[in-house]
Amino acid sequence: MKRRINRRAFLRNTALGGAGLVILRNSGSARTVQANEKLNIALIGVAGRGDWFVKTIPNLEENVVALCDVNAQKAAAAFRRFPEARKYQDFRKMLQEMDKQIDAVIVATPDHIHAPASMAAMKMGKHVYCEKPLTHDVREARLMRETATQCKVATQMGNQGTASEAFRRSVELIQAGVLGEIREVHVWNTGGGTGHRPRPTGSEPVPEYLQWDLWLGPAAFRPYHSEWMKWHGWREFGTGVLGNWACHSMNLAFKALKVDSLWDAAPSAGAKPTIRLQAEVTEIDQDSFPRLEVVRYDIPARGDLPPFRLNWFNGGGKDLETKGIRRQIEEIMGRRLDWTTDDGDEWKDWAGILIMGKNGRLYANAHNTTLTLFPEDRFKDFKGPEASLPRSPGHEREWIEACKGGPRAMSNFDYAGPLAEFVLLGNVATLFEGPIEFDPPAMKIVNNAEADRLLRRDYREGWEL
Repeated sequence: MKRRINRRAFLRNTALGGAGLVILRNSGSARTVQANEKLNIALIGVAGRGDWFVKTIPNLEENVVALCDVNAQKAAAAFRRFPEARKYQDFRKMLQEMDKQIDAVIVATPDHIHAPASMAAMKMGKHVYCEKPLTHDVREARLMRETATQCKVATQMGNQGTASEAFRRSVELIQAGVLGEIREVHVWNTGGGTGHRPRPTGSEPVPEYLQWDLWLGPAAFRPYHSEWMKWHGWREFGTGVLGNWACHSMNLAFKALKVDSLWDAAPSAGAKPTIRLQAEVTEIDQDSFPRLEVVRYDIPARGDLPPFRLNWFNGGGKDLETKGIRRQIEEIMGRRLDWTTDDGDEWKDWAGILIMGKNGRLYANAHNTTLTLFPEDRFKDFKGPEASLPRSPGHEREWIEACKGGPRAMSNFDYAGPLAEFVLLGNVATLFEGPIEFDPPAMKIVNNAEADRLLRRDYREGWEL
């Protein structure tokens, strides 16, 4: 039987508002796909990062049945590649019209569209793979995690290093106690933010190939200006280097040191397990990200694991040099950081993670796909414990197998949701001079009401989650 709903509830649940279309909410689980059956996959966002999936999914021998992108110019090559697939500019229309023909969705859009697209798909029983960062805001990450559980869909966030041998072996070594007690972690990136830049004023003609209103999605409407399309640097649309990279680089510490367990910690009579963050930045700007940011995360004890501090350093090379951060990391590692290759391209050590243990140190690159133990002489012939984690057939393949009834992907939303919240809290911290204290189970900043309000955002009518 279909539920009766009143007009207010109908408008609240519609995904297209004034366009007159509605995304039906499906509380049931996803369609069962047999192991030997091909998935019918829809791609939302097919240029930029989306181009990876345009090329990868056919190589994995799954069906691409629909493509969606608001920019016809950028999507043209992908649209030509799949002549049989149906083409859309509005993912909501695609989901409504092709409901029964789509098993799974891959979302590779600008950050502010991740949650609206993923949530709409999951509520219709579609398996979802969403690129990092999982969401634009902390509350969205919480909703994504809860919705995936409720709708019984297979999920995966696109932090591909999770599937690597180095990542899984590093987790095993750390959790086996090879490094000893860990009290400090350093994560760095030389990207940096734009610093203050004025908001665009006036307007420009909307390019004929761009659906501007759909590109804005849940964000407040404003006249088109090409400066808004440089979205990574605008807080309203992007998540900065923290969002873009920390889901890769912080991943190892978050997993190996069981930080995600704080999200499920039961309330106790004692102090709540709050995470404390304090940022040092070159400038506080409500619209854009600082040129240089140092965010210190103080993580409380988790079971038998002691508290530790994670230091996030992000800024252009000269800014990091000015603060002496590169020198500090080099002294800790015991070697020079190689930030340039012979041909002048910054690459090798431009980002990474260093986990400090009482008995040794572990270094991994930006994607957590390498493993180096220090001091080298101590670990020269080191073998380590037997493998205990499952090995991955590949990040995308792991998700596809989960869609077909196999084991859950390691970066499923139950894990990736807390990781995204953890990362995005850093962006909130960079807007305040003092510390913020976050209660993970309650999803609340307990010492600063203004910061707590920034865990969520307003949505344009018709785009509410």
